[in-house]
Amino acid sequence: MAVYIALLRAINVGGRWLTMAELRATFAKLGFPDAKTLLQSGNVVFASEKRSTAELERLLEAGTGKHNKMQVDYMVRSAREWSDIVAANPFPKEAKADPGHLVVLALKGIPKAGAEQALQAAIKGPETVRVIGKNACIYYPAGIGVSKLTPAQIEKHLGHRGTARNWNTVVKLLALTQ
Repeated sequence: MAVYIALLRAINVGGRWLTMAELRATFAKLGFPDAKTLLQSGNVVFASEKRSTAELERLLEAGTGKHNKMQVDYMVRSAREWSDIVAANPFPKEAKADPGHLVVLALKGIPKAGAEQALQAAIKGPETVRVIGKNACIYYPAGIGVSKLTPAQIEKHLGHRGTARNWNTVVKLLALTQ
């Protein structure tokens, strides 16, 4: 069995509500009875036979649609991939001093060459972006809520939908995979 992290995109915001108890029940119906959730924003750690993350994403998206009558995107990472993200963090000082303003954006796919540079050039504020495979680390020194860097702008330049978690959540999810 392998351990995975599933991140739901845009859940429990804008009227799209799914309780974590409902989410765990959905995972149980899909064959993952020991799934654990973290916070109310759709973070799930679960064990499965080894499968590709893309296969798990499709399974979870279809299952959530069937059992919860809602279409959602999942970004799935193996525990090893998540550990590698934490180890490769390009903002270690910021992670320690200001973890609430550092996010990991899990993407549906790998951005094309040059996407990171194009996004960074389009940013009008103090934010900094670094792409690592299917993920981007973004530091918002002035705060996320006041940033002019929008999810739509990020996804347009990186070419994939994504969902972000702040560094505190990233580290807690890693701990749940142990």
